[in-house]
Amino acid sequence: MKFIVDAQVPKKLSYFLQSKGYDSIHTLDLTRKNSSSDQQIIDIAQVQERVVITKDEDFLESQMINSIPEKLILVKTGNIHNKQLINIFELNLNVILEMMERSSLIEIHKNEIIEQGKKL
Repeated sequence: MKFIVDAQVPKKLSYFLQSKGYDSIHTLDLTRKNSSSDQQIIDIAQVQERVVITKDEDFLESQMINSIPEKLILVKTGNIHNKQLINIFELNLNVILEMMERSSLIEIHKNEIIEQGKKL
C-alpha cells in the first residue's frame, strides 16, 4: 500500500510509514511542497494509487461526491501532539491497513477508528 500525507499531517507520519516498509510521500516532498493544491494531491494519489492521509474535510467531500481520491484516511483527532498521532497509527496499523483493503474511507479519532460507518 502506498500513501500520500497531506500538509496538515506531520511529515513524521510519512517517515513512520516508511520505517514500516510502506511507500509514503508527504506534500513537503512535492515540487510545490505544502502549497500543493488538493487537486494536485488527488491527481498524484490517483495516478500512483496512493491512499490520501489528511485532516482536510475538502477531501472527504470530494471522496463522497466524486469517489476521488479512491482511498482516504481522514484524521479527526483534533489538535494532538505528533507523538500521540504516530502512536495511534503504530498501535492500530494492522487494523488501518485491513480497513483500507476493503474500504475507501476511514476516519481516525483519538479513541476509535471508523470504517465507513463501522466503529472499532
